[in-house]
Amino acid sequence: MKTGRIIKSISGVYRVDVDGEMYDTKPRGLFRKNKFSPIVGDVVDFEVENVTEGYIHHVHERKNEIKRPPVSNVDHLILVMSAVEPDFSTQLLDRFLVIAHSYHMRPRILVTKKDLTSLEKQHDIEKLLEVYENMSYKTQFISINEDIEQVFSSWGDGLAVLSGQSGVGKSTLLNKYFPNIEIETQHISKALNRGRHTTRHVELFERAKGFIADTPGFSALDYDHIQKDEIKNYFMEIHEYGATCKFRDCNHINEPKCNVKAELENGNIAQFRYDHYLQLFKEISNRKERY
Repeated sequence: MKTGRIIKSISGVYRVDVDGEMYDTKPRGLFRKNKFSPIVGDVVDFEVENVTEGYIHHVHERKNEIKRPPVSNVDHLILVMSAVEPDFSTQLLDRFLVIAHSYHMRPRILVTKKDLTSLEKQHDIEKLLEVYENMSYKTQFISINEDIEQVFSSWGDGLAVLSGQSGVGKSTLLNKYFPNIEIETQHISKALNRGRHTTRHVELFERAKGFIADTPGFSALDYDHIQKDEIKNYFMEIHEYGATCKFRDCNHINEPKCNVKAELENGNIAQFRYDHYLQLFKEISNRKERY
């Protein structure tokens, strides 16, 4: 029996990396019976057959898991945004942050395309990133000429997942770091100011002291697993200041003696963050329940 990590899955075959040796494995029928599927990132025990093939017997417990696209045991979630093409949007960033926190992950923020951005706009983005740094998010604002090794190693060891909408430069970063793998990139459709989906499946690539995953770009953000009363926990400063509201179930909208509203007036919560919280709260309140 060998133990390794699933780095790729295509049509029911899971490629497992055991210290650099690759095996193409399939799950035992038992998994199908229990309606459980291994996913990329899983650590598995498998029995070798035919030298480089085998059958998965056991999947180790996952320390965390992203549902869409499915990847597990993530050490660093890097939210990639672009400064331009598509334009930097705090609204979109806040939505990605909410989803990341709902999966119990502490994400980092990486903004690309600094070299394509006017000095004035660079200054504006840096000011906005300070708001996030004050909430103890780690941020990076990089250009194409950056030392990519340094950018990647600053994240620390383990599995790093790049996530964000299409067209923000995730594949460009990976192609620069791994010149021998060609990940398909596409230019932005100007009319939509939105990337097209280019990466079609999750795959892990080995990097110094760990792996890196490029996840398929998603422009449809999925909140199905989040209830409206949970959103306040996923805006870090609202969660922190909300601890001293008079009512424990305060949603910081019209409730009396709300500390969040007081801190907003004092300037300790950025107005745009509070606006994004309200917007998302209303959206999730208005969605039709699925049964």
